Amino acid sequence: MKTIIKTALGIKLLLICIVLFTAATGMRSKGLTASIKEESVSYTADGVTMKGFVAYDENIKGKRPAVVIVHEWWGLNDYIRMRTRKLAELGYIAFAADLYGDGKVAANPTDAQNFTAPFYKNPGLAKTRLEAAIKKMKEYPQTDQANIAAIGYCFGGFVVLNSAKLGTEVKGVVSFHGGLGGAPVDKSLLKARVLVCHGASDKFVSQHDVDLFKHQLDSIGADYAFKIYANATHAFTNPDATKIGKEFNMPIEYNADADRDSWNDMKTFFSRIFKN
Repeated sequence: MKTIIKTALGIKLLLICIVLFTAATGMRSKGLTASIKEESVSYTADGVTMKGFVAYDENIKGKRPAVVIVHEWWGLNDYIRMRTRKLAELGYIAFAADLYGDGKVAANPTDAQNFTAPFYKNPGLAKTRLEAAIKKMKEYPQTDQANIAAIGYCFGGFVVLNSAKLGTEVKGVVSFHGGLGGAPVDKSLLKARVLVCHGASDKFVSQHDVDLFKHQLDSIGADYAFKIYANATHAFTNPDATKIGKEFNMPIEYNADADRDSWNDMKTFFSRIFKN
């Protein structure tokens, strides 16, 4: 009887430890079904009202690592909402930022160019807008303020890389097929770890851009990884990229292998940066 009681107590103690670990890390145990809570949220920056989107798993109790997502040049659309939900399913609280304000979404490349032009001209503006989203996300009780990362797609990749180079305080940033130019690298400012997910056939980012980016980060001893995916063009993670490319005569298409591999690389990156 004593042995049975001890065994039962041991199992109970193990279950308690698992629950506490899950709450501390924000990761969901395999047997627990996700219940994703999602909502639109307004916040301000530069006197402009932003319309973001947040998602998290209600079944996870307590704080968990947080990820801000910055959209492609099209704006915060259904594709970015889908990515936000997927991050929530992984156990994070995910916040899709609205860089343009008022929830603006581009209908064509001309509109998109007009929307992105101020940010390419002044990366500091993108940093301000990103940090406004981070500030808003910190208001959520689910957010572990010591474990925040930012990811971005295309234009959003440019935003998160430049914000990190300009000193935005996050554990790490991930760029998916993003631009590599912008602000110079400064060792005193770049504290975040960096993951770049780049398509080998990206016609929007030259080999010179790649080489220069790597040289700059190497020169300051930055903690970064640069992943290159074979046969992947610009926008390779977006399932609608092939259709969009044909519609607007752009050299972009979806690549399922590169999409899967880059997402897995991001998950591995997060498991490393959120450890401490």
